[in-house]
Amino acid sequence: MRTRTKLYAAAVGMATTGALVLSSGGASGHGYTDLPVSRQKLCQNGTVSNCGAIQWEPQSVEGPKGFPAAGPADGRICSAGNTGFAQLDAPKTPSGQAWPTTKVTGGQSYTFRWQFTARHATTDFKYYVTKPGWNQNHNLARSDLNLTPFLTVPYGSKQPPATLSHSGTLPSGLSGHHVILAVWTVADTGNAFYACSDVTF
Repeated sequence: MRTRTKLYAAAVGMATTGALVLSSGGASGHGYTDLPVSRQKLCQNGTVSNCGAIQWEPQSVEGPKGFPAAGPADGRICSAGNTGFAQLDAPKTPSGQAWPTTKVTGGQSYTFRWQFTARHATTDFKYYVTKPGWNQNHNLARSDLNLTPFLTVPYGSKQPPATLSHSGTLPSGLSGHHVILAVWTVADTGNAFYACSDVTF
């Protein structure tokens, strides 16, 4: 009996350790924008429903860095190439409605905000916006974007705080629905984090 009890205790201990490893691994990543509110945050807070796995991990939209020369493929930019987050790439929400937008004004200062669950050493943050006349009826592609960022915030390989805000001037001459693509480039891995936010100028 004593041997059987020891084996049972060891099995329980191993199962518990495994659960801890799994849970800590799931909690390790990473960051998203909530100003302007990103598609993943809209899914996480319930504004948009039926989003799939992204509703539980809005911080995990991670893909190869080097955008626009590298990074996620066209049509998969908003999900960072993660097939499990493909709902973020679609031009409409899973219910077929337009993505909710944040109202912004071109030529004026705007404060962007990131929330982090793991604070990696950071190269920079870059922000891109769609061009006038971009194709709103398909998944976002490089041809839709002005590939020169309208805002770059260098970060010198420092770790950001849990919440980080920085301000920049929004492009002028835009009207109607556009998408702002925010890219957080990590310094000490080969990856970056991507967030698409729908806005109305």
